[in-house]
Amino acid sequence: MLSQKVTLTATNGLHARPAGELVKLIKSLDGKVRLATAAKSVDGASMLGVLSLGVKSGVEIEVTVEGGAEEQNLQRVVEFIAAIKD
Repeated sequence: MLSQKVTLTATNGLHARPAGELVKLIKSLDGKVRLATAAKSVDGASMLGVLSLGVKSGVEIEVTVEGGAEEQNLQRVVEFIAAIKD
């Protein structure tokens, strides 16, 4: 199990469109991915779960991966979140 924190810099936070793209990426990976804020932890493959985090700009998200190619999966998810701009 590996984890890393990343700060969301998108001005509009993690709204439906980027959240949907993130869930799609996570579902394509082998292994499990959890996303957590200071208040809550959810399954990264659940659209409702990801949206329920209510992540706004400047909020830190902890990404935890387990199983499969953990290092590669962690890097892909962290880079995706860091690249969200709208």
